[in-house]
Amino acid sequence: METPEANRQLATLLSQDFDITQEGEASEEDLLRMLVDHLDFLIDNRMEWLLSLMYRMDIDEAKVQAALLPTAIEPANIGLARLILERQKRRVFTKQHYRPEDLGEEWEW
Repeated sequence: METPEANRQLATLLSQDFDITQEGEASEEDLLRMLVDHLDFLIDNRMEWLLSLMYRMDIDEAKVQAALLPTAIEPANIGLARLILERQKRRVFTKQHYRPEDLGEEWEW
């Protein structure tokens, strides 16, 4: 479910990982479009870095390979952007629904 708060968190994650920013409120479609454009550049210029980042983001390697195939349904930048967006949406969902309990002052370092 797309909410303004979830989109803000999603935009923050994308900004951290890809150094892309969105002025004002952004819909999921806006974020996808920005990511597609940025991935087009990364595929052409920094492919190894991109693949390393996707590995750290824990995106399924088989899905990445399928998105990069010449026979893929969508261009690689769009397919990879969808994979990244879906993974980041799962991270946002997890952060919103599974917050750690406060362990108390004695556990703070």
